[in-house]
Parts: sequence; structure tokens; C-alpha cells
Amino acid sequence: MVFDFFKKRSEEGFEQLNNLAESVKKGQLVEGLRDVAEYTSVTNEKFAQGLAKSRDRLKQNLELLLTGEVSEDVMEDLLDVLLQADLGMSTSEDIVKEVQSLIASQDSKKFLQREELMSVLRGKLIEALDTGKSGSIQFSEDSSVPTVLFIMGANGMGKTTTIGKLAHRLRTEGNQTVLMAACDTFRAGAVEQLQQWAERAEVDCYGPTEGENQSPSSVLYGALDKAVTEKYDTLLVDTSGRLSNNYALTQELDKMKRIIQKYMSKENDQESGKPVLNTKVPHETLLVIDAAQGRMALDSAKVWDEEIGLTGLILTKLDGSARGGSVVAVSQELKLPVKLIGVGEGIEDLRDFAPDTFVDGLLGIGEAFGGTSNDEAELLEARLIAMRRERDAATKEKNNNSMNKGAASSSSGAEAQTTMMDMEGITPLNDVDITPLTDAQPNNNTNNRRKTNNSKNKKKKKKKRKK
Repeated sequence: MVFDFFKKRSEEGFEQLNNLAESVKKGQLVEGLRDVAEYTSVTNEKFAQGLAKSRDRLKQNLELLLTGEVSEDVMEDLLDVLLQADLGMSTSEDIVKEVQSLIASQDSKKFLQREELMSVLRGKLIEALDTGKSGSIQFSEDSSVPTVLFIMGANGMGKTTTIGKLAHRLRTEGNQTVLMAACDTFRAGAVEQLQQWAERAEVDCYGPTEGENQSPSSVLYGALDKAVTEKYDTLLVDTSGRLSNNYALTQELDKMKRIIQKYMSKENDQESGKPVLNTKVPHETLLVIDAAQGRMALDSAKVWDEEIGLTGLILTKLDGSARGGSVVAVSQELKLPVKLIGVGEGIEDLRDFAPDTFVDGLLGIGEAFGGTSNDEAELLEARLIAMRRERDAATKEKNNNSMNKGAASSSSGAEAQTTMMDMEGITPLNDVDITPLTDAQPNNNTNNRRKTNNSKNKKKKKKKRKK
């Protein structure tokens, strides 16, 4: 599992990088690598446990297809299995089309082999999760400006819990000072719940106080002021949980984003003198979605993306659901990257989302996820590349043969036409003079007939004279 929590980091995590660097300095590279390997092993184990229900259901349904002949019925069954895994119609159809095209190019194959199916599934699912956008959390590039992470989500999705887990990771792995902003002032007990998580994560929390304005916007302004003046590294903003059809809430969320942009403005408008909104903040606007809700959360997510503007998704409660495939459907339909994923109830069970690790866990690929070997993923990737090359080569050869047959057919037709004309004594059309007739240019055939008739008349006159 690759922890890229910080920008441009591609190793096992901030703390692990430091530990590894220190080990190298001390000449203890082996010990350092062992620590990193252990960290990765624990992460994979968490993924394996979190995806167990989704993996078991998908694998059980797929096994029923691996012994049947490749036919339209089998392809329909495959589509049904993928849809039941909550992968979404678009991704499921892409996978079926890919399987059909690869199998069709291998005339000798009459059965759907496990290796081939798993190769296609793995490759297509990883491609579907690649939205072209960064999957890592974006932090402030200016050390004097705190990172602001704006967290949204409907009630019951696990938003407050996720903020607590995220704060714990930032403090323990990033060695950051973290401030929580308890802006969910509508739900009873929400502020107290966030304060409890702050204590567990050992970070600070800013909430409404008695006698002060307790609106979400006023709490946010106070939290921003505290984060900037006291130089916190990161501010986590908890927002009120409502459905997207709550117009008042949507307006409140939009207002809160503008408050952040106004407070963190770097310049004023020359004419009005008012601050110019800093559109680079919040650094992230993340939507928390319960994995068990799957596609049911799509409608709300679409509205909030249009109205507020989202930068990424956080999937929670994956361990309690068999609908882990919904991660693929939601990410692809919204064209947003999944940045974090909850794989358990523990405070450390919030992980960075890596498409390849997630897919391997969902399909049971690799020893960490119940597969046959640690090299299984690489072998499947290589197999897919080989299959696609074979298909492309077969398609190219087929097209060339079709072109050659077409050319040969045209040539044979022309030769046959010439032969028939020769047999019937017909002059080919290309050899006939079809110059248009005009008064200045008489027909040569007519002139020839006139010359012949004149010659005959002269011979007759000569015979009469001799007599």
C-alpha cells in the first residue's frame, strides 16, 4: 500500500520515510526496510479484512462462470455478476466487451479461463478508478498558511468519525498540529462528538461557546482566526450533515467556502477595496460516502459537486458491507478520485486509497488477499498486455486480408470482363474512339465508308470504258 498523504510522496508514509532515512544514516538499511515491510503488511491485512465480504461474494459468483463455454449466455451472466458487485453499468459493460474481443481473437479457446478473466477484471477496474486527477491529499504549499480541509457528508455516513481518524493520522504520521472546527451546530450532540474525537486523536477542537453566535459560519470564522494566528498546520472543518435537496444547507455550505476564501485572501480589489476571493482554498473539499449506500449516494454527490465543487471522495464503512464495488461506480460516474477509505472501526483504520491495492483486495489477488502468490498481480498484468497484443495483431491481420481479398476480387472481375469481350469479338470500351461528333470534326468511320464507295464506283466506270 502506498501512502502518498503528502504531495509528491510515493513511499510508505511520512514517519516511515524518516525512519528509513535514519536507518540508512546509521548503516541499518535492512532494519529500516523490515519496518517498512511490516507497515505495508499491516495495511494489506486491513484491506483484506475490510474487503472480505465484497471479495467473497464476487469470487463465488465468478467461479460459476469459469467452467462454461464462452457464449452469449455466459457473457450475460458475467454482466449480471458485475452489476451485482455494484461496479456500475458503464464499467461492467466495458469489462464484458473487453472479454469478448480478447476471446474472439483466440480461436483455439472455447472456455473462459480464470487467468484471462482475472487479468481483464483487474486491468479494467484499475483503469476505471484512474480519473486523471490526483488521489493524494493536497496540502498548503505556503508554510505560513494552514491547510484547510472542508469535509462534507449526509448524516450517518461517518463524517465525524472520519475527521477524527484523519486528525490522528496527520498528528502521528505527519507530525502536524491539527485544529478541528465543530461547525455542525444543527445536529444535537455533534459538537460534543467531535470534541470526543479530538481528545482521542490528541488534537485541538474549536466549537461554539455560550453567549456567542452559534451559526456554522461564525464558528468557522473563529476557527480560521485561531488556526492562522496560532500557526496550526491543518484545519479540519466539520460541516452539517443534510441531504442535497436541503436548499438552505447548500447555501450555508457555499457561504462557508466563501468565508474561507475571503479570510485567506491575499489581495484587495482596487476599485471596491474588498478582498479578492482566494479560489485556491479550501485546499480540499471532500465528500464522505458510506460504502453500503453505494450508488444511492450518487444523486446527492452530483448536486453538491455542481453547487459547491468537490475535489475528492472518502469511502467509509467498507468493512461492514459487501458492496465494495460501488467505489468504482461512484468514482467513475463523478469523475472524482477516491482519496481515503475506511476499512475498520479503529482510529488507525483510515487508509490512503490506491487503485491497484484496492482492486487486488476486491478480487483476492496476491497472498495478502488470499491469492496464490505475491507475483500474481504482475503475472496478470503481463497476461493482459500479451492478450491485447495478440488481439491487436489478429485484428490487423484480418483487416489486411480483407483489403487483399477486395483488391484481388476487383482484379479478377476486370480480367473476367476482358476475357468475355475477347470471346464475343467485342472491342473493349477503352479502345473505342468516343470523341463527340461536331460539324468541324466528322466521324472517321463515315469517311472510311465514303472512301470505299468511291473506290468501287471508279472500278465500275473503268470496266464500262474497256467494253
